[in-house]
Amino acid sequence: MSQWESICKIDDILPATGVCALVNGQQVAVFRPYHDEQVFAISNIDPFFESSVLSRGIIAEHQGELWVASPLKKQRFRLRDGLCMEDENFSVAHFEARVKDGEVQVKA
Repeated sequence: MSQWESICKIDDILPATGVCALVNGQQVAVFRPYHDEQVFAISNIDPFFESSVLSRGIIAEHQGELWVASPLKKQRFRLRDGLCMEDENFSVAHFEARVKDGEVQVKA
């Protein structure tokens, strides 16, 4: 049975940035694109290099969708579902995320 795990306070994540958290033994990149309480969570592991770097990527909007570009070779991953724009075979896991009572939570 999955449950919500608190990661940090929403104010701990600056708008337009991400943080890394360990959720149920997995590295998860949690992003806050705007000044509101909208958050997204995907795997922190760049599948092209097997490196823990996606939380440090650059958030961008493309064709009405939010993406994060890996800091390594700039492959883009869609925040809502982890799809890789350049090669869907390298898509990453997506996790449900929310803010409840000021706490960022990810479903484990």
